[in-house]
Amino acid sequence: MEIKLGIVGCGYGKNVVVPAFRADARCRIVAIAANSADSARLAATQLGIEHAYGDWRILVEDAAVHAVVVATPPAAQPEIVLGALRSQKAVFAEKPLGAGVGDVREMANKAAASGLANMVDFNFTGITAFTLARKMLHNDAIGPIRHVAVNWQTESYTNRARLENWKSSAQLGGGALSNFVSHSLHYLEWFMGPITGLTARLFHMLHDPRPADTSVSLAMEFRSGAAGMLNMSAAAFPGSGHKIEFYGEDGSLALENPTGDYMRGFRVSHCRRPATEMALVKVDDPEEKRWEDGRVLPLSRLAKNFFDWIELGTPARPDFRDGLRVQELIAAAQHSHRSGSWVKIP
Repeated sequence: MEIKLGIVGCGYGKNVVVPAFRADARCRIVAIAANSADSARLAATQLGIEHAYGDWRILVEDAAVHAVVVATPPAAQPEIVLGALRSQKAVFAEKPLGAGVGDVREMANKAAASGLANMVDFNFTGITAFTLARKMLHNDAIGPIRHVAVNWQTESYTNRARLENWKSSAQLGGGALSNFVSHSLHYLEWFMGPITGLTARLFHMLHDPRPADTSVSLAMEFRSGAAGMLNMSAAAFPGSGHKIEFYGEDGSLALENPTGDYMRGFRVSHCRRPATEMALVKVDDPEEKRWEDGRVLPLSRLAKNFFDWIELGTPARPDFRDGLRVQELIAAAQHSHRSGSWVKIP
C-alpha cells in the first residue's frame, strides 16, 4: 500500500520528519506546506517533493494526500489538526499537541470519533534503551518500585542564543515544562503507570526578560504508591545530560545519556541484591547510527506504527489521548506553581 503524505512545517519537518517517514517503503511524501510559498518551494526542491504550498489549508484539502504530519509550534497545531481531521486525513502531530487543555481535548475527541489514525511524537519510547529498560522493570528486575528520579540538564539552542520565538514563550507552548518535561511526563507514566498527584516549581533564567520557564522541579506520586522527583533545566551549560533512576525493593535500574544528543547515547545499568554495584546492560541497536540526527531513528519507529494503523487498522500509541493526558499534567504543574499547592490528578 502506498500512503501519500503531506507535511506542514519546514523546520523539524524538513530535517527530521522527512527522513524518518521516508524510511518506511509505504510512504511517499507528495506535499509540504510552510508559512510562505517561497519557503515551501525551497524545501520541496531540496527534498524532492512534488507540491509546495504557502497555506496549510490547501495541503489538508488535497485529495491526493492520505495523511498529514503537523510539525508546527504547539499554538498553531489545533487549527491544522482539526482541519486535517475534517478532511478525513490521518494525523501525526508534534508534542505538545497544543498550548492549552481545551484545544487538545477537542483534538483528542474529534480524532477518537473519526476513527482515523492519530499519533503524537513522544519519541523517547522509540529508543531501544528505553524499551529494554521498560521490559526489565515489568519483568521484576528491581522488585516493586519505591521511587524514580529524573535529572535532565542541558542548554537548548534557544536559551544559548537568547532567541525570542515560540520556544521562549509559555503562552505559545514553549518553555522547559512544555517543550522538554512533556516528554518526561509521558515516559514516566509509560514506565510507572498513572501519576495521581504532583507539586511543581517553574524557574526563569536569571536576568532573562523572556517569559518562558527555563527550569522545572517536580515531585509526584504514582497510583502504585511510588514517589517521583524530576529536575530539568534547559539553561544548563554545558549540561550533564539526561538520567532516569528507578529504585526498587530488590535493586535499581538507570537510563543515562551524558551526551548532548537528546535521543542517542542512552546506557542502561542495573543492580540487584545482593550485588552492590551497577553493571552495564548490553543495548544492541544496529540502527543507532543510521542517521546523523539522533531524533530520526525513534521517530521512524513511531512512523511505522502510524502506517500500520492506516494500512491494517491496528491502533498505536502514543495517540491523541496520550497527548491530552500530558497536556493535563502540564496544566496541573502550572496550577501547582501558581498556587503553591499539591494538585491531585484524576
